[in-house]
Amino acid sequence: MSDLRRIIWLASYPKSGNTWLRSLLAHYFMPHGQAPDINNLRQFTTADIRQDFFDRAAGKPFHGKSIEEWLHVRPEAVRLIAGSKPGTHFVKTHCRPVMVGDTHLIPPEVTAGAIYMIRNPFDVAPSFARHVSTDLDDAITRMADPETIMGTETGILDALGRWDDHVTAWTEAPGLPRYVLRYEDLLDKPARTVQSLLQFLKVKPNRPKLAKAIKATSFEALKKQEEKLGFVERPKGSQSFFTKGKAGAWREDLTPAQVGRIREEFADVIAKWYPEMLEETAEFAKAG
Repeated sequence: MSDLRRIIWLASYPKSGNTWLRSLLAHYFMPHGQAPDINNLRQFTTADIRQDFFDRAAGKPFHGKSIEEWLHVRPEAVRLIAGSKPGTHFVKTHCRPVMVGDTHLIPPEVTAGAIYMIRNPFDVAPSFARHVSTDLDDAITRMADPETIMGTETGILDALGRWDDHVTAWTEAPGLPRYVLRYEDLLDKPARTVQSLLQFLKVKPNRPKLAKAIKATSFEALKKQEEKLGFVERPKGSQSFFTKGKAGAWREDLTPAQVGRIREEFADVIAKWYPEMLEETAEFAKAG
């Protein structure tokens, strides 16, 4: 049997910059003028919720009605995704690298590595609320629920769990070759951050090509694409997928009580990955 360790997972909690990263990498790696728009990113990469792969794995149109049905078909669907290209390739996921029953959601036998994108939970919360069409307090509740699951209308699921558990699972998974980048660092110093990422991928950075890719995939450029073309990945009920795209928007969106709640729920992971936010968010929370 051929080696199927071909997937480089592009992993993140929802609303942490996964679409932006996929678009940026597409513009860097694909020939000039051939990079897809936001609605055709599957020309460059794919996702582990692709209906066609689940249909093939099930041997019929897949319409799962339970977690068990999804788990039964997912391993074969992921193997088909791994084998869909001859070499290593990127696959988007929001699942955690954990076992659910006897099923490993991110199987080592198809995994070559992972790029994990993390965004601070204070900015994730309002963006996640808009994404799932709920209020902020409910969004924070979902981010703090170990059973949180999202999925398609046909029952292909994303097993998210808690935000902090998601981060920890990906950043500490034993034996997993990975590169962790922060959304905020990609905003603040995109060239340096992507150059480091390319080195992880064993690709020599081409600075002119990288500069063009960064310019083509700025938040403003992606937002204009959505306004002009729409976006197939935008959830029903959501007015737009690309809304603010900046770091620190939480100051405008969250109340002191909500900031305090996020701090309390995710204290240890915030301290590890965002120590620079501890003092400001503590002062903000006290203002209430």
